[in-house]
Amino acid sequence: MRAVSLFAVRVLIFACLFVVWHTAHAEEKITIAAAADLKFPLDEIVVLFKSTHPAAQIETIYGSSGKFSTQIQQGAPYDIYFSADISYPRLLYLEGLAASEVQAYGVGRIVLWSPVRDAGKMTLNDLTDPAIRKIAIANPKHAPYGKRAEEALKAAGVWGKIKSKLVYGENIAQTAQYVQSGNAQVGIIALSLALGPELAKQGSYALIPDKLHQPLEQGYIITKRAADNSLAQTFARFVAGKEARAIMTRYGFVLPDAVK
Repeated sequence: MRAVSLFAVRVLIFACLFVVWHTAHAEEKITIAAAADLKFPLDEIVVLFKSTHPAAQIETIYGSSGKFSTQIQQGAPYDIYFSADISYPRLLYLEGLAASEVQAYGVGRIVLWSPVRDAGKMTLNDLTDPAIRKIAIANPKHAPYGKRAEEALKAAGVWGKIKSKLVYGENIAQTAQYVQSGNAQVGIIALSLALGPELAKQGSYALIPDKLHQPLEQGYIITKRAADNSLAQTFARFVAGKEARAIMTRYGFVLPDAVK
Protein backbone atom coordinates (compact mmCIF):
# COMPACT_ATOMS: atom_id res chain seq x y z
CA MET A 1 0.00 0.00 0.00
CA ARG A 2 2.84 2.35 0.91
CA ALA A 3 4.46 1.80 -2.54
CA VAL A 4 1.16 2.48 -4.25
CA SER A 5 0.72 5.65 -2.21
CA LEU A 6 4.20 6.87 -3.10
CA PHE A 7 3.46 6.18 -6.77
CA ALA A 8 0.21 8.14 -6.55
CA VAL A 9 1.98 11.05 -4.89
CA ARG A 10 4.61 11.09 -7.61
CA VAL A 11 1.95 11.06 -10.31
CA LEU A 12 0.17 13.94 -8.58
CA ILE A 13 3.39 15.94 -8.27
CA PHE A 14 4.18 15.34 -11.95
CA ALA A 15 0.68 16.43 -12.95
CA CYS A 16 0.99 19.61 -10.88
CA LEU A 17 4.38 20.40 -12.37
CA PHE A 18 2.97 19.87 -15.87
CA VAL A 19 0.10 22.26 -15.18
CA VAL A 20 2.52 24.87 -13.85
CA TRP A 21 4.83 24.40 -16.86
CA HIS A 22 1.93 24.58 -19.30
CA THR A 23 0.56 27.71 -17.66
CA ALA A 24 3.97 29.38 -17.76
CA HIS A 25 4.46 28.54 -21.44
CA ALA A 26 0.92 29.06 -22.72
CA GLU A 27 1.70 32.75 -23.07
CA GLU A 28 4.57 31.97 -25.42
CA LYS A 29 2.25 31.73 -28.43
CA ILE A 30 0.09 34.35 -30.12
CA THR A 31 -1.87 34.57 -33.34
CA ILE A 32 -2.01 37.95 -35.04
CA ALA A 33 -4.63 39.01 -37.57
CA ALA A 34 -3.20 41.88 -39.60
CA ALA A 35 -4.23 44.03 -42.53
CA ALA A 36 -2.47 42.96 -45.73
CA ASP A 37 -0.66 46.31 -46.05
CA LEU A 38 1.43 45.30 -43.02
CA LYS A 39 2.93 42.22 -44.65
CA PHE A 40 6.48 43.53 -45.04
CA PRO A 41 6.86 45.85 -42.02
CA LEU A 42 5.17 43.48 -39.58
CA ASP A 43 7.21 40.51 -40.78
CA GLU A 44 10.36 42.54 -40.04
CA ILE A 45 9.03 43.61 -36.66
CA VAL A 46 8.29 40.00 -35.70
CA VAL A 47 11.81 38.92 -36.68
CA LEU A 48 13.31 41.76 -34.64
CA PHE A 49 11.11 40.93 -31.65
CA LYS A 50 12.06 37.25 -31.76
CA SER A 51 15.75 38.16 -31.72
CA THR A 52 15.26 39.09 -28.05
CA HIS A 53 12.34 36.71 -27.36
CA PRO A 54 13.50 33.47 -29.01
CA ALA A 55 10.89 31.32 -27.26
CA ALA A 56 7.99 33.34 -28.62
CA GLN A 57 5.75 31.57 -31.12
CA ILE A 58 4.03 34.13 -33.33
CA GLU A 59 1.69 33.23 -36.17
CA THR A 60 0.71 36.14 -38.41
CA ILE A 61 -2.25 35.96 -40.77
CA TYR A 62 -2.75 38.72 -43.34
CA GLY A 63 -6.01 39.67 -44.98
CA SER A 64 -8.94 42.06 -45.09
CA SER A 65 -9.44 44.27 -42.03
CA GLY A 66 -13.23 44.11 -42.36
CA LYS A 67 -13.31 40.34 -42.62
CA PHE A 68 -11.01 39.93 -39.62
CA SER A 69 -13.28 42.19 -37.57
CA THR A 70 -16.29 40.02 -38.43
CA GLN A 71 -14.35 36.87 -37.59
CA ILE A 72 -13.37 38.25 -34.17
CA GLN A 73 -17.02 39.06 -33.49
CA GLN A 74 -17.76 35.43 -34.31
CA GLY A 75 -15.09 34.12 -31.91
CA ALA A 76 -12.04 33.66 -34.16
CA PRO A 77 -8.90 32.78 -32.11
CA TYR A 78 -6.85 35.93 -32.75
CA ASP A 79 -4.82 37.51 -29.94
CA ILE A 80 -3.88 40.82 -31.57
CA TYR A 81 -5.73 42.56 -34.39
CA PHE A 82 -4.09 45.16 -36.63
CA SER A 83 -6.58 47.01 -38.82
CA ALA A 84 -6.02 49.32 -41.78
CA ASP A 85 -9.11 51.20 -40.60
CA ILE A 86 -9.05 52.15 -36.93
CA SER A 87 -12.86 52.23 -36.82
CA TYR A 88 -12.96 48.40 -36.82
CA PRO A 89 -10.97 47.89 -33.59
CA ARG A 90 -12.81 50.83 -32.04
CA LEU A 91 -16.10 49.05 -32.67
CA LEU A 92 -14.74 45.80 -31.20
CA TYR A 93 -13.63 47.74 -28.14
CA LEU A 94 -17.13 49.19 -27.70
CA GLU A 95 -18.56 45.68 -28.05
CA GLY A 96 -16.39 44.44 -25.18
CA LEU A 97 -14.19 42.28 -27.41
CA ALA A 98 -10.89 44.02 -26.62
CA ALA A 99 -8.55 43.59 -23.66
CA SER A 100 -6.73 46.85 -24.36
CA GLU A 101 -7.38 50.38 -25.47
CA VAL A 102 -7.26 50.96 -29.22
CA GLN A 103 -3.73 52.03 -30.19
CA ALA A 104 -3.02 53.93 -33.42
CA TYR A 105 0.09 52.70 -35.21
CA GLY A 106 0.15 54.78 -38.38
CA VAL A 107 -1.59 56.40 -41.33
CA GLY A 108 -1.32 54.60 -44.66
CA ARG A 109 -1.10 56.10 -48.15
CA ILE A 110 -2.52 54.91 -51.45
CA VAL A 111 -0.58 54.96 -54.71
CA LEU A 112 -0.97 54.24 -58.39
CA TRP A 113 1.32 51.31 -59.20
CA SER A 114 2.16 49.58 -62.46
CA PRO A 115 4.86 47.27 -63.79
CA VAL A 116 4.04 48.06 -67.44
CA ARG A 117 3.56 51.84 -67.42
CA ASP A 118 5.55 54.70 -65.93
CA ALA A 119 3.22 55.14 -62.98
CA GLY A 120 5.51 57.77 -61.50
CA LYS A 121 4.20 60.23 -64.08
CA MET A 122 0.54 59.21 -63.83
CA THR A 123 -2.47 60.86 -62.19
CA LEU A 124 -5.94 59.45 -61.60
CA ASN A 125 -7.13 61.23 -64.76
CA ASP A 126 -4.77 59.06 -66.81
CA LEU A 127 -6.82 56.00 -65.86
CA THR A 128 -9.40 57.05 -68.48
CA ASP A 129 -6.87 56.18 -71.22
CA PRO A 130 -8.51 53.51 -73.44
CA ALA A 131 -5.19 51.63 -73.50
CA ILE A 132 -5.71 50.87 -69.81
CA ARG A 133 -8.28 48.08 -69.93
CA LYS A 134 -8.25 46.89 -66.31
CA ILE A 135 -7.59 48.73 -63.05
CA ALA A 136 -7.28 46.84 -59.76
CA ILE A 137 -8.50 48.16 -56.42
CA ALA A 138 -9.35 46.39 -53.18
CA ASN A 139 -13.01 45.63 -52.56
CA PRO A 140 -14.49 48.78 -50.97
CA LYS A 141 -17.09 46.71 -49.12
CA HIS A 142 -14.60 45.38 -46.57
CA ALA A 143 -11.10 46.62 -47.46
CA PRO A 144 -10.14 50.09 -46.17
CA TYR A 145 -7.72 50.69 -49.05
CA GLY A 146 -10.54 49.95 -51.46
CA LYS A 147 -12.79 52.46 -49.71
CA ARG A 148 -10.13 55.15 -49.97
CA ALA A 149 -9.46 54.30 -53.62
CA GLU A 150 -13.16 54.73 -54.39
CA GLU A 151 -13.23 58.05 -52.53
CA ALA A 152 -10.19 59.32 -54.43
CA LEU A 153 -11.54 58.26 -57.82
CA LYS A 154 -14.84 59.97 -57.12
CA ALA A 155 -13.13 63.13 -55.84
CA ALA A 156 -11.03 63.22 -59.01
CA GLY A 157 -14.20 62.95 -61.10
CA VAL A 158 -13.20 59.74 -62.89
CA TRP A 159 -15.16 57.06 -61.03
CA GLY A 160 -18.01 56.92 -63.54
CA LYS A 161 -15.59 56.85 -66.47
CA ILE A 162 -13.46 53.95 -65.25
CA LYS A 163 -15.85 51.90 -63.08
CA SER A 164 -16.37 49.33 -65.83
CA LYS A 165 -12.59 48.70 -65.91
CA LEU A 166 -12.30 47.86 -62.24
CA VAL A 167 -11.34 44.46 -60.87
CA TYR A 168 -11.55 43.94 -57.12
CA GLY A 169 -9.11 42.19 -54.83
CA GLU A 170 -10.32 40.70 -51.55
CA ASN A 171 -7.56 42.65 -49.81
CA ILE A 172 -4.80 45.02 -50.84
CA ALA A 173 -2.23 42.22 -51.29
CA GLN A 174 -4.46 40.38 -53.74
CA THR A 175 -5.05 43.67 -55.54
CA ALA A 176 -1.32 44.07 -56.06
CA GLN A 177 -1.12 40.48 -57.30
CA TYR A 178 -3.69 41.23 -59.98
CA VAL A 179 -1.40 43.91 -61.38
CA GLN A 180 1.73 41.79 -60.99
CA SER A 181 0.12 38.93 -62.91
CA GLY A 182 -1.04 41.15 -65.76
CA ASN A 183 -4.74 40.83 -64.98
CA ALA A 184 -4.72 44.64 -64.64
CA GLN A 185 -2.35 47.20 -66.10
CA VAL A 186 -2.56 49.56 -63.13
CA GLY A 187 -3.59 49.24 -59.50
CA ILE A 188 -4.37 51.49 -56.58
CA ILE A 189 -2.46 49.83 -53.78
CA ALA A 190 -0.80 50.56 -50.43
CA LEU A 191 2.44 52.53 -50.42
CA SER A 192 3.81 49.96 -47.97
CA LEU A 193 3.46 47.25 -50.64
CA ALA A 194 4.89 49.43 -53.41
CA LEU A 195 7.97 49.92 -51.21
CA GLY A 196 8.25 46.20 -50.47
CA PRO A 197 11.11 44.11 -51.87
CA GLU A 198 9.05 42.51 -54.65
CA LEU A 199 7.05 45.39 -56.11
CA ALA A 200 9.83 47.96 -55.74
CA LYS A 201 11.88 45.99 -58.30
CA GLN A 202 8.99 45.34 -60.67
CA GLY A 203 7.25 48.68 -61.16
CA SER A 204 6.86 52.34 -60.30
CA TYR A 205 4.34 54.31 -58.28
CA ALA A 206 2.84 57.75 -57.77
CA LEU A 207 1.34 58.94 -54.49
CA ILE A 208 -2.34 59.80 -54.69
CA PRO A 209 -2.98 63.16 -52.98
CA ASP A 210 -4.36 62.45 -49.52
CA LYS A 211 -6.73 65.41 -49.84
CA LEU A 212 -8.81 63.23 -52.20
CA HIS A 213 -9.80 60.73 -49.51
CA GLN A 214 -10.34 60.24 -45.80
CA PRO A 215 -7.20 59.41 -43.80
CA LEU A 216 -6.21 55.75 -43.62
CA GLU A 217 -5.79 55.88 -39.85
CA GLN A 218 -4.83 52.44 -38.61
CA GLY A 219 -4.88 50.84 -35.18
CA TYR A 220 -4.63 47.65 -33.16
CA ILE A 221 -6.05 45.97 -30.09
CA ILE A 222 -5.29 43.02 -27.90
CA THR A 223 -8.43 40.93 -28.14
CA LYS A 224 -10.49 39.80 -25.16
CA ARG A 225 -9.26 36.27 -25.80
CA ALA A 226 -5.68 37.38 -24.97
CA ALA A 227 -6.52 39.28 -21.79
CA ASP A 228 -4.18 37.05 -19.75
CA ASN A 229 -1.60 36.46 -22.47
CA SER A 230 1.59 38.23 -21.39
CA LEU A 231 3.27 37.64 -24.76
CA ALA A 232 0.47 39.56 -26.49
CA GLN A 233 0.99 42.46 -24.09
CA THR A 234 4.77 42.41 -24.56
CA PHE A 235 4.52 42.33 -28.33
CA ALA A 236 1.94 45.15 -28.37
CA ARG A 237 4.33 47.32 -26.33
CA PHE A 238 7.16 46.45 -28.71
CA VAL A 239 5.14 47.64 -31.71
CA ALA A 240 4.84 51.05 -30.05
CA GLY A 241 8.60 51.24 -29.48
CA LYS A 242 11.31 53.12 -31.34
CA GLU A 243 12.67 50.21 -33.40
CA ALA A 244 9.27 49.09 -34.66
CA ARG A 245 8.26 52.67 -35.45
CA ALA A 246 11.42 53.10 -37.55
CA ILE A 247 10.42 50.08 -39.63
CA MET A 248 6.90 51.45 -40.11
CA THR A 249 8.32 54.78 -41.29
CA ARG A 250 10.58 53.03 -43.80
CA TYR A 251 7.50 51.45 -45.39
CA GLY A 252 5.78 54.78 -45.85
CA PHE A 253 3.50 54.95 -42.82
CA VAL A 254 3.00 58.32 -41.18
CA LEU A 255 3.37 57.79 -37.43
CA PRO A 256 0.45 58.84 -35.18
CA ASP A 257 2.34 61.66 -33.45
CA ALA A 258 3.40 63.08 -36.82
CA VAL A 259 -0.21 63.57 -37.96
CA LYS A 260 -1.33 67.18 -37.71
